[in-house]
Amino acid sequence: MYRYILSKLIQMLLVLAGVLFIVFFMIRLTGDPTRVILSREATQEQIDEYKHKMGWDRPLLIQFIDFIGDSLTGNFGYSLYYRIKVLPLILERIPATIELAVAALIMAIGIGIPLGLFAGTKPDSPIDYISRAIGLFGQTIPTFWLSLMMIILFAVELNWLPTSGRGSFKSLLMPAFALCLPTLGRLVRITRSAIVEIMEEDYIRTANSKGLEQRIIFFRHALKNAGIVLVSVIGIQFTYMLGGSVVIESVFAWPGLGRMAADAIAVRDFPLIQGIAFFASLITVVVTFATDLVYAFINPKIRFE
Repeated sequence: MYRYILSKLIQMLLVLAGVLFIVFFMIRLTGDPTRVILSREATQEQIDEYKHKMGWDRPLLIQFIDFIGDSLTGNFGYSLYYRIKVLPLILERIPATIELAVAALIMAIGIGIPLGLFAGTKPDSPIDYISRAIGLFGQTIPTFWLSLMMIILFAVELNWLPTSGRGSFKSLLMPAFALCLPTLGRLVRITRSAIVEIMEEDYIRTANSKGLEQRIIFFRHALKNAGIVLVSVIGIQFTYMLGGSVVIESVFAWPGLGRMAADAIAVRDFPLIQGIAFFASLITVVVTFATDLVYAFINPKIRFE
């Protein structure tokens, strides 16, 4: 078990370093931010002076090493657009993104898993066909289009929910549902497949032959083993939600990291993009690491290796 944890920690650090390396060099392919920040009338001398002030005239590898060193101390520099330190900006937006992702995950689990369980225990029944249709709908419909349709229906036509912002519980419903739908569809299909497969296993047939109640067989044997699969899926989907919230936050003007990242990319705010990438990567690898630990704890095959 300790060897397993150590290997996951090493993988987590390598993934974090790799993501930061890719982001650092890719954003520099978007162009020179001095052309956006300085006026068009700026001379070449003024441009060179600004680059030297920001340290952008040094080799990229040196800049990357400095970025990693400063990040470990919490120094992400100053935002070129907001003109304040990057760290307070990010810390101000993280709660909104996590709130949206957690709400969407709760919706997906609360709807998707029960539907998958009903469908798996009664294959080829009406509830099975309905659940499979919902799963297919959730995984194929464009969330951007769905978000706009929900705004038109529930905010403009019916006036039930606010169109944007983060002010009340009502303002959370539409963006959370739009964000949860792909995960909901995936959970329905995976849960159904897992239950159908487990109910055909030999140990389930043995339990039935012993005369155990169906309720005991389902909860003690089938559901427990299906949970091993679902833990990994839920952890992965949560990280997807954190990364996929850019579109949803932009449509609903949700004040989170995703919307700020989109704005930062538009104005080539390198320090802010790098800071967001660092925290997004850190949250992702931590969630993945925690998921792996939970999976190892409930799966004896890994726990006792």
